[in-house]
Amino acid sequence: MNRLATVALVLPLVLVGCQESASSSAKYSTGGDPTDDPCARVVSAIGYAGLMLEPRGQEDRQDFEDAVIGRLAEAHGITREFADRLPGSLRPAAETVELTTARLSKSDVPRERQVALLKQYRAAADQIVAGCT
Repeated sequence: MNRLATVALVLPLVLVGCQESASSSAKYSTGGDPTDDPCARVVSAIGYAGLMLEPRGQEDRQDFEDAVIGRLAEAHGITREFADRLPGSLRPAAETVELTTARLSKSDVPRERQVALLKQYRAAADQIVAGCT
């Protein structure tokens, strides 16, 4: 019984010592690595957000539910992390994606504004996708 008590007291200390601290980790909170290809990361985020968007030309039918806002917020964060490493010709489009997704990530934006921002986002996102492939 004494041995079991010792193991129970020491095990948590051993496990804590084996874990990498959050501050020493080289990973981004988005699940990426600082050495990830910026085009791959941004294009992937655009594609992931696009799965929940209405088809092009039907932006006025878009339901800006929490899941859509969340995916656009994720696209914002990833673009913000990797935009400065995109090819220079794509930086203006990346800035537009960053600005539009920052605004679209908020639920208090008037619907008319959301639709206009979504159209701007799409045009810029298309430029990034085309420039990265």
